[in-house]
Formats: sequence, C-alpha cells, structure tokens
Amino acid sequence: MGEHATGKVGSGQVSRTAFRVPEGSLEFWEDRFDEFGVEYDERVERFGEVVLPFRDPDGLPVELVEVEIPDDDPTVPWTEFVPAEYAIRGFHSVTLWLADPDRTIEVLEAMGLEKVGTEQAEGDTPGDERTRFAAAGPVGKYVDVLPTIQGGRQGHGTVHHVAFQTPTDEDQAATREAIQSLGLRPTNQIDRHWFRSVYVREFNGVLFELATSGPGYTSDEPLSDLGGRLVLPGTFEDRREEIEAQLTDVTVPRAESMEAGD
Repeated sequence: MGEHATGKVGSGQVSRTAFRVPEGSLEFWEDRFDEFGVEYDERVERFGEVVLPFRDPDGLPVELVEVEIPDDDPTVPWTEFVPAEYAIRGFHSVTLWLADPDRTIEVLEAMGLEKVGTEQAEGDTPGDERTRFAAAGPVGKYVDVLPTIQGGRQGHGTVHHVAFQTPTDEDQAATREAIQSLGLRPTNQIDRHWFRSVYVREFNGVLFELATSGPGYTSDEPLSDLGGRLVLPGTFEDRREEIEAQLTDVTVPRAESMEAGD
C-alpha cells in the first residue's frame, strides 16, 4: 500500500465514528459546515436520536448525534471556537460493518457490552438491521453492528482500530481472558507509556484495543499544556529530530489569533 493510499470502508471495518452534541445544536453545526465548506448529508434518526452525517477531508465518515447532556456529565466542552451549548461532548458510538455479525456480537457480549436495541434505521441499507450494544459509562458507550458483504481496504479515510477502556490491569486481564476463551488470540499487555494495551483482531477482522486508564496523559505534563507540543514517550525522545522531520507541520489555531486576522 502506498504512503498516501486511499482506503475504502467495507466489511470488517468501522463504517462511522459519532460524536455527542447537545440537543438542538445541529442547526448551528449545519451553518458552521456551510461557512467552512464541509459537505454533509441529510439528518437521519436512529434509536430516537437525530444524527448529522458528514466526512472529514480524508473522507472519513463522521457523525454528530444530538443527546441530552446531564448536569453531571463528565465531559468538558472546548469552547475556543464553539459556544458550550453547541460544543462536542465526547464520543457517542462507532458503527461496525460485518460479514458475520453474530461472531462479533459474541465478542462484544463476552467483553460485557449489553444489547439495547435493534431497528431498521433511516439512512441504512433497506433490509439491514442495526443492532446497538452499550458499555458502561456515559460517554463513548455504544457500538452499532450492521451486516454487509461490501469489501473494504485500509488507508486514508478509514479507522485503524477501536479502543475500549478497561480501567485497571485487573479489568483488562479479565476481559482478555474472556476474549481468549472464545478462540481469539489477544496480544500480551503492551506498555504505551500513558496506558497499557492489549490488542485482538476479532472474528470479522476489526482490530480491538483494550486500554487501561492510567498512568494517563497528565503523567508527564500538566493538563493545561496538553496539545501544545509534541511529547515523545520513553526512549523516543532521543529520536526527536528524526521523528519530527517525518511529520506534517501542524499549527493549532487560537481564537484570539483568528480574530486578529493572523
């Protein structure tokens, strides 16, 4: 596969990544998309929620889903460009396209997710049922499963893996054992500096990651500094010059700079 090969969403892949936005905010987002030239599709309804599908510049299918944000919601909206009443409030769900959904459903249930509904949703292929599973916690809790035999390939515009939070080493080990009991072959635990991971490719080919909560991204820099510079874990710091030379330059805009016309 070439360095800039374009992917194709198909069976064994994540077909949609969805983010939560407060109820009543989609009109704001449609106006914002119009302002910045972002193409989007007609709104659809799934499981009683209103969904706005669009694509990012690489063609990645993305969605905004209106949800009721409770007073004790753990997410903190980023309001530098978007008012809090419209701002994204974390992940909502992923949709998996699968040739044999029953095998993946077996894995999801072994991981502790529960089936919460099935429907023929607006915007899906007629005749195909969308089945929703829920994990614990208020954010990023849903996995939707859809059958398809459409072929796909990895590349720009596709998702590499789906990460599930298994907060402690004990949680992760128990989930790994449950997956392994189905005949899958998860990796041993891998130290990712900010968390510890186990990977497994489930029966339909989607790559799952089990990730611990700690030590966390604030283990080596304060929360206020996150995103301000490239942080390299462990021994990679010794290769900073080499690594930075291969990366695309990224400028993080600031609201005050935009207002000044910079």
